[in-house]
Order: sequence, then structure tokens, then C-alpha cells
Amino acid sequence: MSPACHGGRRLSLSAATTASVAVAVVLLLLSLRHAAGSRVVLDHGAELRRRDIATGAAAGGACATAVAPFGYACEEHEVTTQDGYILSLQRIPRGRAGAGAAGVAGGGARQPVLLQHGVLVDGMTWLLGSPEESLPYILADRGFDVWIANNRGTRWSRRHVSLDPSSRSYWNWSWDDIVVNDMPAIVDYICSHTGQKPHYVGHSMGTLVALAAFSEGRMVDKLKSAALLSPVAYLSHITTPIGIVLAKAFVGELISNLFGIAEFNPASPQVSNLVRSFCRNPGINCYDLLTSFTGKNYCLNNSAVDVFLKYEPQPTSTKTLVHLAQTVRDGVLTKYDYVRPDVNVAKYGQADPPAYNMSAIPAWFPLFLSSGGRDSLSDPADVGLLLDDLRGHAGDRLAVQYLQQFAHADFVIGVCAKDYVYNDVISFFHRFR
Repeated sequence: MSPACHGGRRLSLSAATTASVAVAVVLLLLSLRHAAGSRVVLDHGAELRRRDIATGAAAGGACATAVAPFGYACEEHEVTTQDGYILSLQRIPRGRAGAGAAGVAGGGARQPVLLQHGVLVDGMTWLLGSPEESLPYILADRGFDVWIANNRGTRWSRRHVSLDPSSRSYWNWSWDDIVVNDMPAIVDYICSHTGQKPHYVGHSMGTLVALAAFSEGRMVDKLKSAALLSPVAYLSHITTPIGIVLAKAFVGELISNLFGIAEFNPASPQVSNLVRSFCRNPGINCYDLLTSFTGKNYCLNNSAVDVFLKYEPQPTSTKTLVHLAQTVRDGVLTKYDYVRPDVNVAKYGQADPPAYNMSAIPAWFPLFLSSGGRDSLSDPADVGLLLDDLRGHAGDRLAVQYLQQFAHADFVIGVCAKDYVYNDVISFFHRFR
């Protein structure tokens, strides 16, 4: 069934709640704009990010910050996209002290694996646990050559050949641009440096951009397989109250177009105040904000959450959040909707944005899908829609794992993800060497 056949679901917020949130956002941003001017607010956020970059550069980036202290070799790489964004890649070429050598068939080159994170985080999110718990270290110790991506606009991927991150132009992109520009550039770079096709691991929006790319025939000939953790193709059944309110608050590109805020920076004052306004809505538990957003995670301990909050969240473009909100509201996965038919026609040649057709993903391309029963963002009902699209997938080319007790963050920073998920991912990769 194509995406258009699934239809949408009306969100269960009352008109009064939706209106109050929209009014709160308008008043909040108007007061900030009146008090400081949009340029000052934007510069404050940019200054915070510049400090992060300077700190990261002084420490040597993610390799020096997170990987080297555990005794792993680590390399910093850069990839420039076709539209000029300079992206950071970290490579862990081997395990500790020769660990994983037995996993290299015939003593040959190690099999590369690319890890792609989700929205509002960066590649550091894969590296926050111990070597016994975190997927990159586990893969390296099992004989893989590990590459970690960092999306444009995040801590170590904030450069461009001509644009400055303080400008609106730098942030004029949505996740469509990651599909078209970033992922192909990264995969080509890994292929050229290793001489091999990599496997792919994505989480959350890292699965969304992969599925969108595969549906258009992108990269399927340059990857060996893909493991998708908390797979996202549809968002019409999300149960997270914050996600639903955000989807409503971003309607009509309120923040991006009306107030000129192109960078959604969680460290900025206006976003902090926005979260406070969300917390006043019924049904939103801000005492445990992570659970309110992701669902009740099964194997997150307090120390894991503390470490996560030390390094995350990260900025993204407001346009990306608008695009995700469109997916929630409309119940279908399409390219970015510019709302005005004339703009869509100029961009796409048609009045409505084209849909990504999940059933067009080649049936021969190996996919591993792992989802959780408590996941508020990758809801089982939405995963079911995706599986319906993939029902023609060839026999052993589709592996499906369902973990009733898992929620969204368990798949990346859960202390038990190795036993429940990662071992099965590695077994799947070994089937498609």
C-alpha cells in the first residue's frame, strides 16, 4: 500500500489547547523580539554554539572527547556535500588491542558500518555508554570498521564553504536535503576510503532519511544492508504529548517564517521558555521530560541519562521540525510542503509535495527493523504501516524484531541494548557480507 493510501489521523488535542499553545508561542516570541530584537536572540544562540565548537576543537573533537579515553583508535574525517555543507565523520577502524581480529574473514579488510543518529542529537549519542554497552565500540570489537555521521548544523558539522551558521541561509534546509545531499556524500566517501560497501545503522530520523532515500532508489546499490532501530516512516500515531503539541505549534511554519528563527537551538532562551510553556499543558510530565517525549524506557539508568544531557541535545533547522510536524499532521510521508501551491509547483512541478513511496524500496535490499512496544515516537501502529508497505520484501531480506518493553531511547543509550538488539544486528550483517 502506498503512503497516500494510509490516510491521516486527527490529533486528539482540543481546539482550545491548540489555540492556547499557538497563542503562547506567538506571545513568547513577540516579547523576545520586542525586548532584544531577532538578531540579538539569534546571535546569542550562535555564540553558544561557537563556544561548543571552540571547546570541541580544543579537545580534538569527538575522537578525543569520547573515543580515545577508552583506548580505541579514532580518526576525524570531513565530507563536503554537493550544496557546500562540511560534515564531520568519526572513524573507529578497529577494536581495542586487536579485539575483533577474528571477525575479519581471512585477515582481510574490515567491513565498514555507518551509524546515523536522529534529530536534535549528533554522533556523540552513540558514544555515551561504556565499550560494553555502546554500539560503535561493540561493532569495532567484533571486527567492523565503524563510521559515525554528524548531521549538518550539529556541534562538529557547523561549517559551510560560503555560508555562516549565524545566517538564515545556512539553515534553509529540511531532512529532504540530508536524503539528497548528506547521505550520498557520506556513503561515497566511505566507499572510496575503504573500497567496500558499508552496512548502515540508523535510529529515529536516521531511519527516516534512509527509508526515504531507499524509496527513491538512492544508495541501495552502495550499501550492503540497513538496520533500522525505532524505524520512522509514518508519525500519525505518535502518543508523546510533547510531540503532538510541537506538531500543532509549528503549523503554518509559525516560528520559521513569521519570526525569522531558522535555527532551532535547544540551548537558546526562546526554546527553553517554549518548553516551559509546553509544560503547562495537561498531560505533559516535565518532571521526566525524556519519558514524556520518548515513552517509558526499559533499560536506561540515571547515569546514562545524566551523561546524555551533558552532551545533547543539538540544534537543527526549524524547517526540519516543520517538516516532521507536517508528517505528524498529514499522516503521510512527503517532501517538504511549502504550503503555497505556486511555490510547490516551482519546486516540484506539482501543487502538492511528492510522497515518498515505501513500497518502492527494492525487495532485494536487506533490511533489519527493530521496534519497541512502549515507543511514543515510533509507535507500533506506524511501524505496522511500514511493514505493510514492505510485505513484498523477499524472504530472508527482511528481518523484524519487536521488543514489547523497549521505548525510543533504549535502542541507543539503553544499558541492555547489546543483549536485546545489537547482537541480532551483527548476526544480520554477517548474513550479508
